[in-house]
Amino acid sequence: MKKKYSYKISNKITGPKLWLRAKKTIAGGNMLLTKNPDRYLSEYWPTYFSKTKGCKIWDLDSNTFLDFSYMGVGTNSLGYSRHEVDEEVINHIKLGNMSSLNAPEEVLLSEQLLKLNPWADKVRYTRSGGEANAVAVRLARTYQKKDKIMICGYHGWHDWYIAANIDSKNNLDESLIKGLNPGGVPKELMRTTIPFKYNDIDTFKKIIKNNKGQIAAVKMEVVRNIEPSDDFLKKIREITIKEKIILIFDECTSGFREKFGGIYSKYNVTPDMIIYGKALGNGYAINAILGKGDIMNSINQTFISSTFWTERIGYVAALATLKTMKKEKSWKKITDIGKNIRNFWSTIFSKYELDVNIQGIPALSNFFFKHKDNKKYIQYICKEMLEKGFISNNVFYSSTAHDNKSVEKYTKAFNNTIFDLKEAIDSKRLDKYLKKFSKQKEFIGRLN
Repeated sequence: MKKKYSYKISNKITGPKLWLRAKKTIAGGNMLLTKNPDRYLSEYWPTYFSKTKGCKIWDLDSNTFLDFSYMGVGTNSLGYSRHEVDEEVINHIKLGNMSSLNAPEEVLLSEQLLKLNPWADKVRYTRSGGEANAVAVRLARTYQKKDKIMICGYHGWHDWYIAANIDSKNNLDESLIKGLNPGGVPKELMRTTIPFKYNDIDTFKKIIKNNKGQIAAVKMEVVRNIEPSDDFLKKIREITIKEKIILIFDECTSGFREKFGGIYSKYNVTPDMIIYGKALGNGYAINAILGKGDIMNSINQTFISSTFWTERIGYVAALATLKTMKKEKSWKKITDIGKNIRNFWSTIFSKYELDVNIQGIPALSNFFFKHKDNKKYIQYICKEMLEKGFISNNVFYSSTAHDNKSVEKYTKAFNNTIFDLKEAIDSKRLDKYLKKFSKQKEFIGRLN
């Protein structure tokens, strides 16, 4: 019998202790801001996982939590460790993940994605959403022979995007994360990326007018926290066509949540390019850029290439994910689950007379308190829900793994937590409760 080898974290190490070690050896502590425990309760936050299944997470101490927050930061709409996807990946790993030849699955996946988007002609793949956004921008600039990009939404960490904050660190505040620092981004990129506000068509028109003939592309999330009003998206499309500007829809987050494909089809507006990510591989790294032929073929006039974009895992996972989604009509399920949670939130906050704004599409819902102590309130929820066995904050990304039983447990725990929060606020005990955490840097960070 062959001996099984695996790494082993000491039984005595806890998530918070390992996080202290991580900050000594890893720049920034970890790879993703959303998973940084200093944004929550780093003294108590589990921080690291040992295994997952459905909507459950096991930490290093084998404690089990139900995830009613980000679900892998939006990557697992079919739930964690989904067997239909994992089994396909494992089977193909046994056959080989990398070689000097290409994986045939990248062709099969491209055919399926183009079938979902018959207006598009070609596909290009990356591993991450930031890379996919950078590829789309490069192709648009190459095709148009122009430099300026107009943006609305969050599109990653690359220079082209963060350049919007060079002349003011507040330019991207409306996108998702406030105060993004443009350190290391060449100042020569100043004003090459121009943000505009969602549903503000007048400002959009002014930017177009002030930069007449200089805009290569308009790049935007179709929808994030609020719905388009007064035919906003249709007007954007009409203007971009008239001005011969490429329209790129970033559906890294919204893709496959409310429609099988992009949510753009809900609004009857067709872009020139679209980006998929996150849910496409149900936890495995795969992103896709789709676009019209002439634009995509401009790849021959620039250089875009990366070794690990050829890895087989992502393509296999995406094919299995699409098959499972289609079979289960997952986008309908997660939308219904999201609506139920939103209705529950609305009822509970009204019951305890807490003024809250609930936003986002149903499958990607979030809320914030209309009070100066919003962050403190969310901090309290994090701590209390953690003690009740939930990874929970003010964000809920639904998955098909959030069944009636888990939802019932969540609603009961959340109701009790909000009741206690209201009591703490009314009795002025909240600050005292939170004082023990005062040594921590801002738990919630820059959550909107």
